[in-house]
Amino acid sequence: MASSPEAPFSTFGALACILFLPGTTYQGRLTEGDSPGATLRGRLTGGNSSGMTYRGFYYDKGGNSKWMATLVQTAAFPILFISYFFLRPSNESPSLSPPPSILTLTIIYVVIGALIAGDNMLYSIGLLYLSASTYSLICATQLAFNAVFSYFINRQKFTALIFNSVVILSFSASLLAINDDSDKPSGVSSNKYVIGIITALAASALYSLLLSLMQLTFEKVLKKETFFVVLEMQIYTAVVATCVTIVGLFASGEWKTLRGEMNSFTPGKLSYIMTLVWTAVAWQICYVGVVGLIFVVSSLFSNVISTLSLAVTPIASLIVFHDKMNGVKIIAMLMAFWGFTSYIYQNYVDDLKVRKNQTEANDAPCS
Repeated sequence: MASSPEAPFSTFGALACILFLPGTTYQGRLTEGDSPGATLRGRLTGGNSSGMTYRGFYYDKGGNSKWMATLVQTAAFPILFISYFFLRPSNESPSLSPPPSILTLTIIYVVIGALIAGDNMLYSIGLLYLSASTYSLICATQLAFNAVFSYFINRQKFTALIFNSVVILSFSASLLAINDDSDKPSGVSSNKYVIGIITALAASALYSLLLSLMQLTFEKVLKKETFFVVLEMQIYTAVVATCVTIVGLFASGEWKTLRGEMNSFTPGKLSYIMTLVWTAVAWQICYVGVVGLIFVVSSLFSNVISTLSLAVTPIASLIVFHDKMNGVKIIAMLMAFWGFTSYIYQNYVDDLKVRKNQTEANDAPCS
């Protein structure tokens, strides 16, 4: 299957796992602007793009289980134990603030994990009824949602450039919503196409809320500057999300159709299994980047990097799945890039101000 054009994940998946597998030691600490931040950005972008491509491949070649597509987004969390147990630094500095209670942590992880399971299901439904390119462009609106949530929950400032980014991304999604459905997957009715758009928007909003809640948890509850806090957040919430999804898989009865789905998968049984495996690994790579960037910078910055990979996905979908790219979709993609660039420039301006203030503070004469 490695040489087959119907298995784009075979070689790339192996390389992505080698390059981005969670296992790099950061001496237990993360700081903004550090090389770990660049590593996390790479994990998020590579994992997100790979995960969406694999999931699109799953649906394109005969997979249709929404619960299975949801399950693989969190089921590979055991690979994170490689970093958690074997790369723990021996000189981890103690926290100055008292640790939160077990009950508090349990409630936080259960609530966030359950929300993650629901969000993953919404994403799975959206991609089932939409082409990969349309789906990714609609999901780019998560940056707009996150800007709003960050303003109210995390006290993130709302500048003119960020407002411009929110408006442009909203218009981009609106163009796709009113576009004709000529690019919808075969066998999908107009009603299901609309459901796909609604669920993709709802998933984007819930995802953005989750990022803001995670940032709030890091700042107000955990209050520790170690990479293992990131791993714990990812592992425990993934355990909850996986358990919730497994219950849904069996309660819905979809587990009975999985054997037939594997037998009818166009590229074959082995390709079916490998698709699910690489999808699960890719999403764990992505989520470590997501949670890590929330910890290092902010939920809004983490979402910006996610949006970058979403903006690139339509191009990959055109190549891999031969999605149609009509004029409206091209304009929507260009607007998504514009909205992304607007926020990146704001981040650049903020960084210049911080550096200037640091330089002035360092050059100030001591009294």
